Amino acid sequence: MQDISNRAQGFITNEERYGAHNYRPLDIVISRAEGVWLWDVDEKKYLDCISAYSAVNQGHCHPRIQAALVEQAKRVTLTSRAMRNDRLPEFLKRLTELCGYDMALPVNTGVEAIETAIKLVRKWGYKVKGIPDDAAEIIVFSNNFHGRTTTAISASSTPEYREHFGPLTPGFVFVPYGDADALERAITPNTCAILIEPIQGEGGVIVPPDGFMKRAWALCKEHNVLFAADEIQTGFGRTGDLFACDYDSIKADVLVVGKALGGGFYPVAAVLANTSIMELFKPGDHGSTFGGNPLGSAVAIAAMDVLVDEKLAERAKYAGAKIMQGLRAIHASLKQPLVRKLRGRGLLIGIEYTFPARALSEALLQRGVAAKDTHDHVLRIAPPLVIDDEAIAYFLDVYKDALNAI
Repeated sequence: MQDISNRAQGFITNEERYGAHNYRPLDIVISRAEGVWLWDVDEKKYLDCISAYSAVNQGHCHPRIQAALVEQAKRVTLTSRAMRNDRLPEFLKRLTELCGYDMALPVNTGVEAIETAIKLVRKWGYKVKGIPDDAAEIIVFSNNFHGRTTTAISASSTPEYREHFGPLTPGFVFVPYGDADALERAITPNTCAILIEPIQGEGGVIVPPDGFMKRAWALCKEHNVLFAADEIQTGFGRTGDLFACDYDSIKADVLVVGKALGGGFYPVAAVLANTSIMELFKPGDHGSTFGGNPLGSAVAIAAMDVLVDEKLAERAKYAGAKIMQGLRAIHASLKQPLVRKLRGRGLLIGIEYTFPARALSEALLQRGVAAKDTHDHVLRIAPPLVIDDEAIAYFLDVYKDALNAI
């Protein structure tokens, strides 16, 4: 277990006393961060291998994004969408051009963007495809994670996300992730869309079988079904491409983005689609007081500029390959079989063990690396995309020592 100082324990005690217990965080109390590094309240230094679940792809406190936030905060931060502001148009133009779509609808958080996408594809189903009212179905996949609103958990197959939160939202059809034949069988005339993560991050870094994404996309074209991609965690360089769908050379009809769009400074998310789909939304159909606000827009513009200018997708591809190579060598040297699977793409890496991954997560934390377990036996490695060779070597040394201590 992590040694906790009296100073850190005071913060932990107050958080546990006054905050709802809806998370089980690592017992580390961060007071500052820069790049790939974190410092706790006792000035102990850690390598961040969580990246706020891809929200800090650009690294902590990136100076260009910070400068954009401070400059905009001095001018105007919020107008609501009841009037226009001078930063939203630039944000929308930059976002749509970078992602390759006609239009975008800005919101705040990833799950808010998921809710927006669900409304959009359902309306398309009724207005364009001609599905009878209230009969539209969206195909989702086992082990997915699209957030924790009532509708998002209704689209989840994970029992603990759903238990005691019903009645749940109807209209979702479940298919095993990676099973294209099952997907084809599940499509009916009432199917308006599939909603899919190109790689399941929260589900344990599950990479679909080769060819599955292309076939899923082709089935959507064949049956007049929208392909909606949840790239909230995988987007903006995390997997070694701008978007994980790029790996299979496919383009979603509806793209859902968030996390790294805010550069670690501000919650920014969006749904993108071409005009024929997005213009189905009319005034009053959807809205968000903070969505597209001037401060978030300015931050997102800078966040996208950093991703492009610093070639972070390319850096993720290189750094991910180097970490995977090092992990394979470490696993091959083990005297007992502790590792079941090593998987991932770019800097989204999952390692499945024969023992509870929380034990290794805590061993790493003691040695100066912050990494989080998921789904009991999986450790997720996802550092900021700015990680360099020296930090990679540090991680591999610490990981080897921690794993040998298990």
